[in-house]
Amino acid sequence: MRPEDLLNDDFLKQFNNGSELTSFIEQLHKRGVEKILEGELDAYLDYDKHQKSKANNLRNGYTKKKLKTTLGETEIQVPRDRNSSFNPMIIKKRQSTADGVENVIISLYAKGMSNIDIEEQIRELYNFNVSTSTISRITDAITTDVIAWKNRPLETTYLIVWMDGIVFKVRENSKAINKTIYIAVGLRTDGKKEVLGLWLGKNESSAFWMSVLTDIKARGTQDILITATDNLNGFTDTIKTIFPNSTTQICVVHQIRNSCRYVVWKDKKAFTKDMKQIYTAPTKEAARAALKDFKTKWESKYSYAIRSWENNWDELTIFFDFPVEIRTIIYTTNLIENLNGKIRKYTKNKLSFPTDDAVMKSVYLAVRESTKKWKMPIRNWGIILNQFLAIFENRIKL
Repeated sequence: MRPEDLLNDDFLKQFNNGSELTSFIEQLHKRGVEKILEGELDAYLDYDKHQKSKANNLRNGYTKKKLKTTLGETEIQVPRDRNSSFNPMIIKKRQSTADGVENVIISLYAKGMSNIDIEEQIRELYNFNVSTSTISRITDAITTDVIAWKNRPLETTYLIVWMDGIVFKVRENSKAINKTIYIAVGLRTDGKKEVLGLWLGKNESSAFWMSVLTDIKARGTQDILITATDNLNGFTDTIKTIFPNSTTQICVVHQIRNSCRYVVWKDKKAFTKDMKQIYTAPTKEAARAALKDFKTKWESKYSYAIRSWENNWDELTIFFDFPVEIRTIIYTTNLIENLNGKIRKYTKNKLSFPTDDAVMKSVYLAVRESTKKWKMPIRNWGIILNQFLAIFENRIKL
């Protein structure tokens, strides 16, 4: 019989108000949990209640336990065995919260709330107390998930991998120092985005990125068609060392920011307007002509900006070699910077982290929250896939 047949209109009409219905649901949940526990013990002892058994281990009554759930706090009867070896799966020994509450705690922690704030929130929402030590135990269990996630196998081929770093303050030897979480996001051959991993190191450097790329390769990735990065010194050479056939596009938005860094306010509007003619040109040849005009006008005042464009020209203009649909997703690392912005949003309440594990746990949970909607292929995926197949036909296996 289906649940909707049992909970029909006539049955529900017997409740005079919401409190009576809530009380019924709480009792139903309590009895359901207790019956599941009885079933678990039946399976564990290999004989049903009220049956005789010649086994050495037998039933041994019940213990009372207070259980905290999203419905509130309730007292349940937990069956026990004579050898005290039975450890039920639904409510484990020494566990006082059901999965629903644990998920709420993890979600609140992922959104940047402190343990004390979570304690208060749970008290207000569900009218029972969860100690900060219990909250720490629940969130610490995430460390196992982080390790498994960081070591999971990756796709053989990624069409694009965006890479960037985000800086956090972590306490070390009684001082808060800057450390970088290195993030890589890949575009799979099914058109969906995937965070490949999180790596913690000191200030961002091409040397550390080599260890990141080595890890990505060790976990099964054999080829990356295009990488999109900032213009970190030596980054392109580092990528070529691990993935020699990869095409590297330096982020144009990073280049614009770096070029404008020392431009005086009265020149900035005209300067950025002229610079825009370079990266919005229809072809690489037109972009080169726009750079020449830009140089003629501004070199005397901002020669360092001109040199930066010229020195990074090949990697800055890779996107001109591709159709418009691919250009728009590789000429900038905005995709990963948007992810970084969401991570910042979830971690903004934490001015510094006590340990490396703490910052990794928080960022992992923030990533998990931020990527929940990454279930569909990127826009114009059909067109983009066909373009990739035409350009890289020998390197893509669907």
